[in-house]
Amino acid sequence: MEIITGNANPKLAQEICKYLNMPLGDALVTTFSEGEIRVKINKNVRGKDVFIVQPTCSPVNNNLMELLILIDALKRASAKRITAVLPYFGYARQDRKDQPRVPITAKLVANLITTAGVNRILTVDLHAGQIQGFFDIPMDHLYAVNIFVRHIKNIKLKDIVIVSPDVGGIKMARAYAKKFDAPLAIIDKRRISGEDTEAMNILGDIKGKNLIIVDDLVATASSLVEAASALKKQGGKEVYAAITHPILSGPAIKRINDSSIKKLFVTNTIPVENGKKHKKIEVLSIAPLLAEAIKRIHNEESVSCLFN
Repeated sequence: MEIITGNANPKLAQEICKYLNMPLGDALVTTFSEGEIRVKINKNVRGKDVFIVQPTCSPVNNNLMELLILIDALKRASAKRITAVLPYFGYARQDRKDQPRVPITAKLVANLITTAGVNRILTVDLHAGQIQGFFDIPMDHLYAVNIFVRHIKNIKLKDIVIVSPDVGGIKMARAYAKKFDAPLAIIDKRRISGEDTEAMNILGDIKGKNLIIVDDLVATASSLVEAASALKKQGGKEVYAAITHPILSGPAIKRINDSSIKKLFVTNTIPVENGKKHKKIEVLSIAPLLAEAIKRIHNEESVSCLFN
């Protein structure tokens, strides 16, 4: 087995290798002077089971191209099997035609990755479950719920209500509510634009409770901050958030720091710059989950037991 990485999240790849007690594969991933990506696998991978750890986070297009070129390099180097480990799958929000004359970019990206020559996909908390069907190759879809549940139980938070930030997130919120044996609340929101929303109504009893908003990603944090404010106005005690992918673009960090959110728990599927220095953001490692899945895929064992 060999694990290699591009420049998207090398620290996560190193953590995975440390968990598996093996060295990180030797691959050169850099650019030529004009910006073209240059890749060279510096070690023989003929007949090996290779895992590429490369979330397609910002800069999305660069990291996606690195992934495609790494796949091509490994295929031409006669790797036996290539698994793309995408802790975060970029372009996942463009998963359907919600307006006239728009692309389904998530499907296009799935086609690009498959055509490049990958044999298998491993990912975490897809924005839309149907993206699994965009790939005509095996995909293992992991969930970060147990990482958050374990951490929140360790800090001994009482009187919890799990909050879904919108109707689309009910399935994820229900999974958290089941783990905590806690009630569920839902925020009915209206989207003003691609980046801004307005919270409307709150369904569920939240008065005097500690509230945990759960979601798959946080980008500009507009929805999250609006939701936290609405929950506070309706009598919520403390507002926490557990969100898998910390995109944190634009004014997100300032919005979170200025908001009524007490703590935002995220994972390191996407690197958070100086994550420990942000007073309200706590980064939990996804590496043990991914490492265990990689080990099981390599040994042809079941991955479904990681859901429990």
